[in-house]
This record gives sequence, C-alpha cells and structure tokens, in this order.
Amino acid sequence: MRRKATGYFIALCTAIFFFAAGATAQSGAVNVVTTAVPFLRISPDARSGGMGDVGIAMSPDANAAFWNRAKTPFAKKTNAIGLTYTPWLQDLGVGDVFLASLAGYHKIGDDQAISASMRYFSLGSIQFTDFAGNPLNSFRPKEFCIDFGYSLKLSPNLGLGLALRYINSSLANGSVNGVSYKAGNAVAGDITLFHDGTESGTKQGLNWGITLSNLGSKIGYTNDAQNKDYIPANMGLGVAYTKIFDESNKMTFGLDVNKLLVPAPPVATNNFSTDSAALADYRNSSVISSWFKSFGGSTDLLKSFQASLGVEYSYSDLFFLRTGYFYEDKTQGNRQYFSVGIGLKYSNIGLNFSYLVPSGNGVTRNPLSKTLRFGLLFYLDPSN
Repeated sequence: MRRKATGYFIALCTAIFFFAAGATAQSGAVNVVTTAVPFLRISPDARSGGMGDVGIAMSPDANAAFWNRAKTPFAKKTNAIGLTYTPWLQDLGVGDVFLASLAGYHKIGDDQAISASMRYFSLGSIQFTDFAGNPLNSFRPKEFCIDFGYSLKLSPNLGLGLALRYINSSLANGSVNGVSYKAGNAVAGDITLFHDGTESGTKQGLNWGITLSNLGSKIGYTNDAQNKDYIPANMGLGVAYTKIFDESNKMTFGLDVNKLLVPAPPVATNNFSTDSAALADYRNSSVISSWFKSFGGSTDLLKSFQASLGVEYSYSDLFFLRTGYFYEDKTQGNRQYFSVGIGLKYSNIGLNFSYLVPSGNGVTRNPLSKTLRFGLLFYLDPSN
C-alpha cells in the first residue's frame, strides 16, 4: 500500500471550505451543496472582507475583477493593482494555509478596460503514512486560478464585463488501488453587468450589479471521465447606495445576494438501487443542465441563497471604517459572522485590513473566527 490516505484526501480537500465554515447537522434536513475548488468562494479582498463580503455593486477599485469586472470602466484611476494576503483557519491553529491574490486593470479611454487576476491557495503540508502509521512522504496540495477580462460601457451608466479563467487544483498525486490521481484542470468564464446610478459630480446614488461567475467545465482528479465534480458556478445580485453628507464625509450601504448554480446531491434513501441511480444522474448531468437543476431538487430554494450586508464610512476618501454581516442557512454550511475593517489611502497607495469577529464557543465556535486579510492597492497613474 503506497498511500493509505491519498484517495480520502481528495474528498477532504473538496469539503474543507464547508468544514471551515462551521457546518452543523444538529437538526433539520442538512444537504449542503459541495463543489470542487471551493477556494473560489473565499473573499480575496480585504475591503469587501471587512463588509461581510459585499462587493458586486461597490465602487470600483483594483480588486473589481474578483466581484464584477463590468465596474472597471467606471473607475476614477486609469491603472491600479491590488494584492491581498489571507491566513486561513488561524483560529484552529493551522499555520501554513493561506490565500494570496493579485488583481489589476488598465482603462482604454473612457469606455473600455482590460483586467487580470490571480488567486493562489496553499493547503499546507500533508504527511502520508502507510497502514502501520509509518511516514512515507509529504505533499503540499495547492490550487490556483488565473483569468483575463474585458469590460465595456454600453451606455454612460451601464457596463458589461467578460472574463475567461483557468483553474488548476493539485490536491494529491500517485496511485491507490490501481487508480492514478493527478492535478485537476478546468476552464470557466464570467458575464457581469454594472449600473452606475450615482449623480455626476456628487457621486451620490444607487449602483446595482448582476454577476454570473465560474460558468465552465467540471473538474476531475483521475482519468475517469465520469468521476468529475462541479466547480462553484454562481449567480450574484448586488446593490450599493452612497450618501454624501458633505465634502469630507460619506457612507455606502451595500447588499449582495448569491446563489450557487450547483444542484444539491441526492438525499440517501437507504435503497441501494435507488441511491445508485440518483447519484449517477447527479454526476452525469451536463454543466448547463446543472445550473437549472440548482433551482430545484431537495433543497429549499430560499435557503440556498447567501446574503451579505455591509457599511463603509469614508472621510475625504483617505480614511475608511467598515463593518458587515454574512449569512448562510445552516442547511447550506451555516456560515454566519460579523466582520470589521479599516482602510487608509496616502497619495497613490492604499492599505486595507479586515477582521472576522469571533463567534461561538467550544464545538460551536466558528473556525473562521479571527480571520485576517491584509490588502495593498497601488494606483499607477501619476496624473490622478
């Protein structure tokens, strides 16, 4: 036996996001929708991280590619780059799991923009052993994605964004019982809309956005074409209202609602033939049909939506205070938390910091408690 734990490790890493979210099954019908590459659902932006993960309709910055690319033609700056570092699961004493991200855009005139982003998720070091517990070797699972996008103003207030993404997930390698495991690969795309409803000059008003993200192929870790998993295709709706009090003080209130376009797995009936047929149908569904199936099945439709509510206070666009709340039904992962954040801007450099407020005690403690995000923004146009 070469690696006792390798086969199980893939399933563990696929579900790690939901474990980290504090999913519980104490009561009620719990049927969590799971996907591969769940790191794509982790907020990679310290600004939005301080607002309960609100970002779809917020004012554009360098990290717009992670939320809504259609915003970038409306950015004030011509060029910008953003970097964010997020230690992951620190409250569990894990020291080598982290998410790092890089994003940026360049405006072409007043109506177009190109952008790119990258996310790298390290799951630390895993020690493999044989049946007797003897160490064999270690492996450092990791995942990353890189994408490129184009955005265009369809009108003075409406923008369209398109993106193409490559995803790589290397969770395990080698052979177990004749099955060879390899890195998984997938290709996906985004289609986004953004409406800038703020008043010219004052920039007060209501923005809204619609996003369809990670629309793409399944991903597999073996040569078995039937043994592939869904990636986290998602539909998001967002609004953000900015209130200007005077030339120095303003507040923005944001609300995002998201839904995974992935069907819930079939509920076990303890009848082998029935369960086998249901599982085969689930796994063999085409990607496009799975998007529509996500609105039906055994999951209560309302409970399948996640909501983020956030507030940002700005003083002279130099100092920012943020807070927010994220809600997910307990049957879908039970991620529920408050977050706070601050931001500073000096000349062409911005600094953002967010903190997830601890909640729960003992076995009910949220493993995401004390999550930190550190972000840097660089505005590269010296004329602005």
